[in-house]
Amino acid sequence: MAKKRPQTKAKQPQLKDGEIPVVGAREPCPCGSGRRYKACHGRAAAHAVTELVQRPFEGLPSEGDWVALRELVPAATVELKLKESLPEGVPSVTLATVLPMAWPALRRDDGSVLIGLQNDTASGDISRDLADTLQRALTAQPGTPIQGRRAPADGPRLQELLDPEGAFEPVVHSGFEFWVPDAAHSTPEVTASLERANAAAIPTVKLSGVDAAYWCETPDKNHLRWVMPYPEEQLLDALARLHAAGRSSLGEGTRLVGSFRAHGLTVPVWDLPTGVTADDVEKPAAEFAERLATALASDAPLTPDERRARGGLTNRQVTLS
Repeated sequence: MAKKRPQTKAKQPQLKDGEIPVVGAREPCPCGSGRRYKACHGRAAAHAVTELVQRPFEGLPSEGDWVALRELVPAATVELKLKESLPEGVPSVTLATVLPMAWPALRRDDGSVLIGLQNDTASGDISRDLADTLQRALTAQPGTPIQGRRAPADGPRLQELLDPEGAFEPVVHSGFEFWVPDAAHSTPEVTASLERANAAAIPTVKLSGVDAAYWCETPDKNHLRWVMPYPEEQLLDALARLHAAGRSSLGEGTRLVGSFRAHGLTVPVWDLPTGVTADDVEKPAAEFAERLATALASDAPLTPDERRARGGLTNRQVTLS
């Protein structure tokens, strides 16, 4: 009996690391090694996916507003300026807090691009995920929503795609009507999503006199939430100095109640009486910014009262991300 010839597999062409696409964990690695992706080049990709970037918006213009739109503001849009010229047929790129049906992005019928900021992301680097979504939206067919996916570990970040000198000027909306420029022809699904989103939106206003401060109205009381770019320990010391001196409020009936962390920045929060509007806190916020600058410049040791004030602020601090 003739011996069977041993079967041999044709060798796949070897790829360089930068050319290896992302595939399923149990699929053969595209590099041609014969091992599964998760046991080969997927190891580095998995590490990049799970490694959390503490300040994903660092280096972008108006980092505090990026954080606020991601975590605090229900409905807002910002026109983005890219480093490179927009592709032909793409008149504009707009960042939005949320898009209908929770789409990560949408290429509209007129070719313009909308990018959603508040979507869940697949990796620990929101900036890389958003950049991947943006790149796919720029080349999608008009009228096409962009689905979420795991961004390549070596893909660009927003900091590499956006113009560092471009203005970042959020426009806060009372609702999500910006989703549907032609509401009469929107689908029933989008109309229903719009109604649900509008019903849940908390009235929010961006203060004009200071950076990244947002007033919001709730049934019981109003609030001011202010994203600040200073190092956390230095900021908490400064807030404690002002709090111990009775100078941390924004006027009668207002109170600094604590802070939270979001994407590497600290966000102090004030309770405001129900009748206090955004216009009412414009001047007090500007005056507080001056007091805070003085407190930030001090390097004197905290007094016992200031240490107690700091402990109270720290005990009421939470982390959102």
